[in-house]
Amino acid sequence: MIRNVLEYLERTRNQFPERVAFASKDAQLTFSALQEHAKRVGSYLLRYGVKNRPVAIMTEKTPDCVAGFLGCVYSGNFYSPIDATMPKERILSILATLEPMVLIVDQKSKAAAERLDYCGEMIFFEDMMQTQIDDAGLDWVRKTAIDTDPLYVVFTSGSTGVPKGVVITHQAVVNLTEWYSETFDFSENEIIGNQAPFYFDSSVKDIYMVLKTGATMEIIPKQLFSFPVKLMAYLEEKQISYIDWVPSALCIIANTGVLEVCAPKSLKKIAFVGEVMPTKQFNMWRAKYPEAMFANIYGPTEATVDCTYYIVEREFSDDEVLPIGYACRNTHVFILNGDRLAERGEVGELCVRGRCLAPGYYNNPEKTDEAFVQNPLNPHYPEKIYKTGDMAKYNAYGEIIFLAREDHQIKHMGHRIELGEIETAVNAVDLIESGACIYDAHSQKIVLFYCGSEEATQAYILKKLRDKVPKYMFPNVMILLDEMPLTLNGKIDRLRLKEHYEEGIFG
Repeated sequence: MIRNVLEYLERTRNQFPERVAFASKDAQLTFSALQEHAKRVGSYLLRYGVKNRPVAIMTEKTPDCVAGFLGCVYSGNFYSPIDATMPKERILSILATLEPMVLIVDQKSKAAAERLDYCGEMIFFEDMMQTQIDDAGLDWVRKTAIDTDPLYVVFTSGSTGVPKGVVITHQAVVNLTEWYSETFDFSENEIIGNQAPFYFDSSVKDIYMVLKTGATMEIIPKQLFSFPVKLMAYLEEKQISYIDWVPSALCIIANTGVLEVCAPKSLKKIAFVGEVMPTKQFNMWRAKYPEAMFANIYGPTEATVDCTYYIVEREFSDDEVLPIGYACRNTHVFILNGDRLAERGEVGELCVRGRCLAPGYYNNPEKTDEAFVQNPLNPHYPEKIYKTGDMAKYNAYGEIIFLAREDHQIKHMGHRIELGEIETAVNAVDLIESGACIYDAHSQKIVLFYCGSEEATQAYILKKLRDKVPKYMFPNVMILLDEMPLTLNGKIDRLRLKEHYEEGIFG
């Protein structure tokens, strides 16, 4: 039984020492070099003489960043990735919550780190690489490791904008990795095209799939996602076989017609995660890759990346919603209506229990107690479940359908409405590339933001919606954008849309 993720690295390093584990445009690390760099970082951190303490890492997204993560683990501690491009206030808020024993930076992030005016200790990764490896010290640390030790803390803001640090353990990531590698048939021959930032938990799958199987991960340059033709050419050049991207990245490629120009034959497995994948754009991808495996994956950070999945096996019309499917192995996902199980077709809140669950939020017991609660179906012994705040239902096939965030459900003209249902209908309209809705409670108006052709006028959209949703669900205000604002994770930034609308920025 695996107790520590380093067992993946050590086993794979012995099997494929000179195989490239992680590569970027300018650098690469073999499994042998990855372990060496990680042990140097771990040996440096041993001097602090502590265990199960956080180490903040604010470096460029490189193979050595992964070595930094694993080095923290070698030292008996856990890592927390921070993006240097985040606003200063957000980074300082994260550091104040985390109180890391040290902040690791590299030369490329030096200027950003200095602008923080951070009072804690800061170390350069390059200096840590000069450390002599202390195998005896690292071995002693490992002997006391258990699988419920923290592996990482990743910060998520949710709908409030206030960062919350989700604590994830070794056992949770091992649970995820074992299920994922078997379900999607991973081997050492896989070449992963990584899109997710390292501070976004979706990247966890990419990283640990490499460590378990001996596959190679190509870190795709971020700027390529602004140039779809170059992006697809890059996938072809690197012979990428697997991608697990946010839907917005996949939609840009579909909407610009790039699939007709360049569709790499190496691509065999395509997954999407993080938000709803519009079915219209999914169908564009599927038409180009009829033999590929497509998977719709769902999961909150608090449930260690994924808790449900759906491998698409039947046809869907553009205005149908793709299911999020079924619970991942060794995970129980259920829908509660109050304190009872929802019946088929009945809307309720999606809840999760199992080894995948985070222990809670770092230095935030109040939020932990709100989200991680006693299972109301089990009054007999302590058992925590996580309440996702996501509304869902079972369809006729027994598959779970994600509807919307609980705070994305509104009461309008006496009707309870899921804004996500309006978005699904809008996204199925031709001439529209993407759409997002907010509700202006003050004026009681549904506001639609959309990107697409100027020919998609309000009259045109309403005509197309007539057969898709009831009239009371029609948007009252429609705003055409040049581009949809996205969060750092690549999701539609509804908070910014709402703030800008309230400030009158959109007119």
